[in-house]
Amino acid sequence: MDTATHITMGVAISGLSTLDPAVQQDPALFQAVFIGAIVGSHAPDFDTFFKLKDNATYIRHHRGSSHSPLAVLIWSFIVSLPIFAFFSDVSYLHLWLWVLLAVCLHVFVDIFNAYGTQALKPFTHKWIAIGFISTFDPYIFFLLVVGILAWLLGAAPAYTFLTIFFILFLYYIKRYLDKREMVKILNEYFDDVEKVVTQPTIRHNIWRIAIVTKKEFYVAVYDHGHIDIKDTFLRRELPDTTEMNAALQDKNVQAFLNFSPVYRYEIDRYDDYTEVRFIDLRYRSQGHYPFVAVVTLDKFYNIITSYTGWVYSEGKLQKKLESSEENA
Repeated sequence: MDTATHITMGVAISGLSTLDPAVQQDPALFQAVFIGAIVGSHAPDFDTFFKLKDNATYIRHHRGSSHSPLAVLIWSFIVSLPIFAFFSDVSYLHLWLWVLLAVCLHVFVDIFNAYGTQALKPFTHKWIAIGFISTFDPYIFFLLVVGILAWLLGAAPAYTFLTIFFILFLYYIKRYLDKREMVKILNEYFDDVEKVVTQPTIRHNIWRIAIVTKKEFYVAVYDHGHIDIKDTFLRRELPDTTEMNAALQDKNVQAFLNFSPVYRYEIDRYDDYTEVRFIDLRYRSQGHYPFVAVVTLDKFYNIITSYTGWVYSEGKLQKKLESSEENA
């Protein structure tokens, strides 16, 4: 989910904490839980500091180990211990448990969008991206904000947020059923479907979808039950060639392939160099595929420059590659 939604969920968790008799009877503990739940609800995304190094590191690690079961436990201590230092007379166990719940909720809700997480690492390195909740879902955010406003106006926070979380539970079930019905229709429409990758949008009945069949990739928009095919690509396995094997050694390409579940590739050969480009098919926007990995090789298959990330024009991509070459 986006940062704003994670933070509002933290506020909601702090409201739920008033169900705890220890929190009810100790204003200082409530203050500690309020701070801890808000910080804890965002803590796993502190891994955005990987951006300071480079995109490849960020893409490989964001929502990776930082969202694993061990990391969830570590985050709960990292957040709760400094707070306990300022509220040393409160029950640390109760503070820690509510912070732990906030961190767990963060990781749990992240698995339902298209980006996903490696929430079961190290048991599996597979990205879990169920893909039926948008990264920013206005319905979820609106309900949480309504609950916060009701609390500010005097409503009992525990029962207010219990009601809202129950409504959200029903909403998640509805979105799951929406996706299941859509996938059923897609399987009837296309032959030999092997995989359907879904990306919900903030518009409730419009989905971006990538369909993998034995021979083709289809990129489409599912709009109120209507399938609008935008692009069709021949499905090709990565060739076992010197230039492709050289490209696969690049860290940007490796990060891209580790993350992307459905992509195609292009190879363009020029007089002085060869460009190998990998294109993620999930994020089509206005006829453009912004998430790519590109590597250029010289005549001896040495890497000249490379880049991975989100770029919304060819001109900006070439500037990124030039910058990468200068910094090499």
